[in-house]
Amino acid sequence: MNFNNTPIDWQQVHQVISEANRIMLTTHENPDGDGLGAECGIFHHLKELGKDVRIINYSPLPHDYQFLNGNNIYECFNKDIHIEWVQNVDLVIVFDVGDFVRIRTIVDTIHEHELTTMNIDHHPHPNDHPFTHNIVDLTAAATGCMVYDYLKMARTTPITKESYVGIYTAVMTDTGSFRYSNTDRKCHEIAIECLSVGVETHIIYRQVYENSTRSRMQLMGELLTNLHYELNGNLAWFTITRNMMKNAQASKTDVDGFSDLVRTIHGVEVSLMIFEQNENSCRINFRSKGNYTVNDIARTMGGGGHAFAAGAVVEGNLSYVIEKAVSASIESVKQKMNGSL
Repeated sequence: MNFNNTPIDWQQVHQVISEANRIMLTTHENPDGDGLGAECGIFHHLKELGKDVRIINYSPLPHDYQFLNGNNIYECFNKDIHIEWVQNVDLVIVFDVGDFVRIRTIVDTIHEHELTTMNIDHHPHPNDHPFTHNIVDLTAAATGCMVYDYLKMARTTPITKESYVGIYTAVMTDTGSFRYSNTDRKCHEIAIECLSVGVETHIIYRQVYENSTRSRMQLMGELLTNLHYELNGNLAWFTITRNMMKNAQASKTDVDGFSDLVRTIHGVEVSLMIFEQNENSCRINFRSKGNYTVNDIARTMGGGGHAFAAGAVVEGNLSYVIEKAVSASIESVKQKMNGSL
């Protein structure tokens, strides 16, 4: 089954899910609200049906999303602990992954035991994708919107409040609290339905966006005083080094949202973050206000993503990646400013 940005027949998707008894749900490393919310949304539905279902992610659940973790439904992958259960899984549903390798070591386990996979995502995927079933909708504001579509079709009773909490979290976070250009009528209709069943949307907002750690604030202060501007301020870039992380005693989740923050600066059309993962690898993230695409820049460095939100992992030390990423970004934005792209 391959709905790669083609009209999705949710009945076919439902048939595959219905035939599976043991189902594993997972999302990308350093998970965000969309992947986690999508998992939560479908988990409670499958549990209600009596499925043997577990959420097992490569990365631990970020502190900001602990409100989703009633009954400790999120697990962090440990092969020694999970392998006996995982090797007999009927279906692995992967949410919001963008690229299969972003579930890291879980990929190896899937291949080792030849597990059936289903990708549910709103990021672009190539035609030669590695999934058994590929369900992609580039028009969806969030993967959570796709889970909503599936549950609307699959259920004979209304979607439960527990599932709606996950769906709302997914939609809220991937639309920047309904501020980004991907926000459409459907997003607001989903929000209305969530409110109608008693989802406390203000509390979800507070948990996600008003729950910063001191280490995050220290990092933010350092990066804001060391921003670099190019092309008359149209491009702004910054680095998060291992030393900065160590001095602030910060975790990777403390960095979430920094690219979006820099994008809000007046005159900045594109923001670029270069995050030093180790001495030989950096993660880069692009955000655009909407006038210039950035996923094409990410693709030149082995990554991808949405038109206005993209990223990549680049091999090389920090100095090398800064030179490569900043040069490519300047050239690309300059050409777009001149109207040649």
